[in-house]
Amino acid sequence: MTHRYVVGGCGIVLMAFGGSLLVEQPEPWRVVLWLAGGVLVHDGLLAPLVIAIAALAAAAGVRLHGVPRAALIVAGSLTVIALPPLLRPGGVANATVLPLDYPRNWLVAMAAVVVITAGYVGVRACVRRAARRRPGRG
Repeated sequence: MTHRYVVGGCGIVLMAFGGSLLVEQPEPWRVVLWLAGGVLVHDGLLAPLVIAIAALAAAAGVRLHGVPRAALIVAGSLTVIALPPLLRPGGVANATVLPLDYPRNWLVAMAAVVVITAGYVGVRACVRRAARRRPGRG
């Protein structure tokens, strides 16, 4: 129980620090606008998309609980974060502005999410199957 108070106290200290940084900004409304945009992207794009995918999967008879659902949320979050460099117009005048191959890196991140999720689900299924084959304990 004590660790909750410690974590809560640290959270309050960090929120106060963030608030002091916000007040010191020359135009704090820009930070507030950016934070509001994050809420709108989550509630207007990411959450409905995850709900729609889960509804389609349920209609197809696929169960999306636990790890697969978390993987969808991670993939959606990574996609939302990667949208600005992915949607950038053609080449940029300054090559140092966006120097990496962002579409390839996004695909690598999505592949990692898929491989890790599939591996975890596969190992969990094998462990459960092996547990069912063992003789019952009395």
